[in-house]
Amino acid sequence: MERRIDVLEELKSIGVIPVIRLERAQDALPLGKSLLEGGLPCAEITFRTQAGPEAIGRLTAELPEFLVGAGTVLTVDQAERAMAAGARFVVSPGFDGAVVDACLDRGVPPIPGVATPTEIQAALAKGLRVLKFFPAEVMGGVRALRAFGEVYREVSFVPTGGVGPQNLAEYMRLSNVHACGGTWLATSERIARGEFAEIVALAQEAKAIVASARAPAA
Repeated sequence: MERRIDVLEELKSIGVIPVIRLERAQDALPLGKSLLEGGLPCAEITFRTQAGPEAIGRLTAELPEFLVGAGTVLTVDQAERAMAAGARFVVSPGFDGAVVDACLDRGVPPIPGVATPTEIQAALAKGLRVLKFFPAEVMGGVRALRAFGEVYREVSFVPTGGVGPQNLAEYMRLSNVHACGGTWLATSERIARGEFAEIVALAQEAKAIVASARAPAA
């Protein structure tokens, strides 16, 4: 249980979770090093490609200071494979009680996706307090999170989907935003072209936005 709290607190401290689709596992290490250099020492490696589990394993083995999780986890089998590869948190686009239970049984924090009060309450019944809000912009974005905050005061969210440098600060100013998930930091196309210097720059920009948005008002 303590490990779960530590992982979630570390993600909160970082503020932005890069959501990564890797086509080739060999790109995992240069990607991780670029994000570290840019000040974002974490990533959610999605299971949208076959390279996901191997990429998680490489990052876990070779960059121990890098906090790596699995994303787009839809089944218990995928969750088990992710955790076996070394994923330290597991993110799903929706809420699946069996996937949540598999993660909790292993002491790995699940961050299931929710978009409605019913799903939030299902997650609360499992003892979860940090939830992915997906797809954030489509489902009402900042306005929806403000409304949820009035009712679910103990819940914090990881909005993902439509979040980018243009609206990151607006999300980060909300007291119930734990961190933001972002695909813009390292797209598959940018990784394939080896544009790791650009990834460093985008990570630095995101880190600066988070720091500014969280700074106490003068």
